[in-house]
Amino acid sequence: MPTAFDQTLAAIDALHAEDPRSTTLADGTSMPKELAYAQRMSGWLDNVHEAPDDVLRLAVRAQHLQRWLVPREDYPEGRVGYLTWRRDQGKRAGETTAQLMRDAGYSEEDANRAATIIGKKGLGRDPDVQALEDCACLVFLENYFADFSRKIEHDHLVRIVQMTWRKMSPRAHELALTLPMSDASLALVKEALGAE
Repeated sequence: MPTAFDQTLAAIDALHAEDPRSTTLADGTSMPKELAYAQRMSGWLDNVHEAPDDVLRLAVRAQHLQRWLVPREDYPEGRVGYLTWRRDQGKRAGETTAQLMRDAGYSEEDANRAATIIGKKGLGRDPDVQALEDCACLVFLENYFADFSRKIEHDHLVRIVQMTWRKMSPRAHELALTLPMSDASLALVKEALGAE
């Protein structure tokens, strides 16, 4: 019999695998975008948290659960629209993950805890929420920042880097500065941090 953790993780990954969008990995293989993101999130967790428990591992894995179902374009443009979309996505992903956990036999307390972490309630105060945020920031910087930076106006991008940096722990800052980056990306990060 699979454990409750294994059962929930498999259910989360099965939903990730339904993402109709795909991405090409470094080795040239294709994978559903959300599944690749989730695996990258899990890959960073042990680097930012000394002893992640199973609830945190599931929350980190499920942070973007079924995000493609509610596109950003369904919300108004601008910061308020973006923050509303992100909040709604976190709430939905948290509720879905909590239900998957209950179905696998987790307690109500553990299921609710995962939903709280995914919803990023307590960022800056809760070490588990901080770990999830650190993973998300590192995944962004490592895998998506270079492409993202080509689409955004320079000064706006500097502000985004500064906001991202403020959300990260000192440990995540150390890790971020070791990431391989293009000269252009590195220059942008240094500019943003120099202006802090």
